Amino acid sequence: MLEMSCSSIGVALFFLAVMICAISEVARYHTKHFVFVIISAIWATWPIPLMFFRVRDWRNALIPAWGARQAAKVIGINYQVRGKENIVKDSGAVVLINHQSNLDLCVLAQLWPILQRCTVISKKQVLYFGTFGLASWLWGTIFIDRVKKEEAQSTVNSTAEIIKRRKAKVLMYPEGKRHTGSSLLPFKKGGFHVAIDSQTPIQPVVVSRYYFINDKLKKFDSGTSYITILPPIPTKGLTKADLPQLIEQTYQVMNKVYQESTQEALESHMESLKLD
Repeated sequence: MLEMSCSSIGVALFFLAVMICAISEVARYHTKHFVFVIISAIWATWPIPLMFFRVRDWRNALIPAWGARQAAKVIGINYQVRGKENIVKDSGAVVLINHQSNLDLCVLAQLWPILQRCTVISKKQVLYFGTFGLASWLWGTIFIDRVKKEEAQSTVNSTAEIIKRRKAKVLMYPEGKRHTGSSLLPFKKGGFHVAIDSQTPIQPVVVSRYYFINDKLKKFDSGTSYITILPPIPTKGLTKADLPQLIEQTYQVMNKVYQESTQEALESHMESLKLD
């Protein structure tokens, strides 16, 4: 009797939550973020025992990445990856991605199995985020202490060696912070220093704006985002004197595709509304 009662209460609470989310945009916004965090945390945690068989190996993130892709589907985000023919195959690369939200974890999850030999640079505090921090370390995350500038610079310098030795793809956010405006923010120099030091190409990746999410209005609908992998930009033979030109070239290419793909996503969304 007690088990039936608890089960009935659980079902009732589930349907109540669904009704509230259907009525309230704010409730839907928070619920989707919560569901995303929970699903991602579960899929990052349970494979940890398996990860100890190959410590610091990029392949340890493949199962958590699969879980994050499922989480994206559950909360209504459809990612479409384009430009796979442009992926750097014979060397490492510095992969530069525009940064919009903590939901960009889903973007990394889309790219991880496609690009292969991936790693990311993350602030050292993430290492202490319980089981997620442990999992991040086990799949090869490069941790950087931003407070200690000399140590941070040393980590960035050693990243160039990691790229060359492992033929790794280091995924970085050149804007330095989250942004959802009509144009990309100016790029920081860090990733470009790494690319020149390692003499490996830059692989630009552009994610169209999340038009279906508005953090100020607490609105989170379903929608499609395009992930466009652009042709690599070579750095062979470049020196630090070429840094400004390299940054400008990369920014112009990525910003153009960001605006175009965002417009394409919006037009596709509006067309689907007309058909409905």
